[in-house]
Amino acid sequence: MSQQQTKNCITLRGSAQILCEYLKFAINSVLFQRGLYPPETFKAEQQYGITLLLSEDPLIKDFLTNLLTQSEEWIVNKKVDKLSLIILNVATKEVLECWDFKVQYEDGDVALSKEKNETVSSKDLKKIKQEIRDVMLQIAATISYLPFLDCRCSFDVLVHAKPDCDIPEKWAEAKPVEITNAQNVQLKSFSTSLNKMETIVSYKLTD
Repeated sequence: MSQQQTKNCITLRGSAQILCEYLKFAINSVLFQRGLYPPETFKAEQQYGITLLLSEDPLIKDFLTNLLTQSEEWIVNKKVDKLSLIILNVATKEVLECWDFKVQYEDGDVALSKEKNETVSSKDLKKIKQEIRDVMLQIAATISYLPFLDCRCSFDVLVHAKPDCDIPEKWAEAKPVEITNAQNVQLKSFSTSLNKMETIVSYKLTD
């Protein structure tokens, strides 16, 4: 039993990497399915047992790599409450949609953590990937009934970090996001048993 548990051992770093990989695919999925960029700028990739799309635009790739590399460090140190993907009307700067990815911190496998002298999880990676796949499929299904974006849109990602975090160069403090007349949809969550991630989309009801 001990050998099996050791094989499935997920560290705090490993858990943060799982979350950030999910965020990469989830954000790309929203950008593709909400039509923010031309479909030909995305490439298909197999992940979690399903086909997902990733942007090949160098600016988007660099932006997400920098964002998620920093977020991973902060998640390892329990400094992030959530990340918010916001979709804005380019002309008016009004926020039309917000995807909140909430991070919760869990205790993992207490007995195994004691044995290893670090906080770890013995949750099966296959089970975690199944949970993530369910969330990804739900994101795709949810998008089909969100209001049509009939204007030119851009996006940004806000990281809600603890006040004592060092803000990297070229990052700026952002104001809280407000959507007038908002409707919320709670999606499924997944857990590594060290971190739980909840996904919620808020969108502006059309007049």
